[in-house]
Amino acid sequence: MKQYKIAVIGLGYVGLPLARLFATKYPTVGFDINQSRIAELNSGTDSTLEVEDDVLKAVLVKENPFSHPVSPSPHHLITSSPHNPVIGLYCSANLEDIKEANIFVVTVPTPVDKNNRPDLTPLYKASETVGKVLKKGDIVIYESTVYPGVTEEECIPVLEKVSGLKFNVDFFAGYSPERINPGDKEHTVEKILKVTSGSTPEIGVIVDDLYKSVITAGTHLAPTIKVAEASKVIENSQRDINIAFVNELAKIFSLMNIDTHAVLEAAGTKWNFLPFKPGLVGGHCIGVDPFYLAQKAQEIGYYSELILTARRMNDSMGAFVASQVVKLMIDKDIKIKKSKVLLLGFAFKENCPDIRNTKVIDVVNSLKEYGMEITILDPWANPAEVMHEYGITTHQSLPTDNQQPTTDNQFDALVLTVAHKEFMDLDLNAFLKDGGVVYDVKGILNRTDGRL
Repeated sequence: MKQYKIAVIGLGYVGLPLARLFATKYPTVGFDINQSRIAELNSGTDSTLEVEDDVLKAVLVKENPFSHPVSPSPHHLITSSPHNPVIGLYCSANLEDIKEANIFVVTVPTPVDKNNRPDLTPLYKASETVGKVLKKGDIVIYESTVYPGVTEEECIPVLEKVSGLKFNVDFFAGYSPERINPGDKEHTVEKILKVTSGSTPEIGVIVDDLYKSVITAGTHLAPTIKVAEASKVIENSQRDINIAFVNELAKIFSLMNIDTHAVLEAAGTKWNFLPFKPGLVGGHCIGVDPFYLAQKAQEIGYYSELILTARRMNDSMGAFVASQVVKLMIDKDIKIKKSKVLLLGFAFKENCPDIRNTKVIDVVNSLKEYGMEITILDPWANPAEVMHEYGITTHQSLPTDNQQPTTDNQFDALVLTVAHKEFMDLDLNAFLKDGGVVYDVKGILNRTDGRL
């Protein structure tokens, strides 16, 4: 049986958990161009918090496991020999370290540009990287979320050009869309059923067997790469559309002074009512992927109405939240300009440090347009990353005096935007001036003057 040597390209929220999982059964090298990220991982720490430090350290090896033999790190229990390469994970930014791989798994991000058009630059660059070390018989598997056709029509030509090899003759491809849910410690990568595919039926079986060997939840072998690509992009589009529906309900019911959450709770008593809730739709998947499908549809002559309408609805929610907060403050005769507002949460979802495409920034910008002074508290988000990406200041904790907010931390309004567990036990009144208002975007607080 052929000994698989796996190289995972991109060690972010998707790549690292997958590389860690593969490393429990195969020699694995994780490759990333970010030198500081590599140093962090080799020290046994993952700042994304997707892989716990002890779990990461359990698979780390000090030397490239593709070599024969390799000395494992002290915490690695698997022995090596010239005939048995070390099973483990080695993280590197050196292209030479992945030359001996025969399975390349690409897990780089697929963002959109400022006009919400798909930006395939990371995929092109990753394909160029793999192309430089691609050999006859190798398989390149893409996991990045794309529209149908990207793997074979965009990525494969790059691999062929750089490597000089011929697709489906010298090398092969597969596609297995990622299903990572950042911050979810229950539905980890091995516990989520994996869709697989290959560039030929035979390669499809090989790719499926590879994932089946580590994914305990099982796999589903799609008939073609395009089917697998399409299956991923509609997963998130479906959620986006459903959330847009309840967000529109929230806008309608706010005009009628009806509690949306109470309405959804009542409707949810029917067995087949889908439990979606209104909110800010950010992140790197739901808030991005529908644009990929809509763009491809437009290229083939179809203008997507429902998908793009849902996107517009969800992208409007930041401004809507801000307007609702202002209305509450006006009702309480609170002066709007120069008022102090505390936002609880900046990450795109609860109990997770991921700030990619967070829609809290829309709330911040809208409130600033009213002349408000905004303070943002998020114990999970890295303030340096927030400053780098968005140019604003956030705090992981507020200045306190004997565990109570100081006078400077008394606010006219408090807005819960992200349901981090740390916020559940806060004494909200201690943060507010007399008559201050609380707006609960997530609908989870005991005290609230308004909620989405």
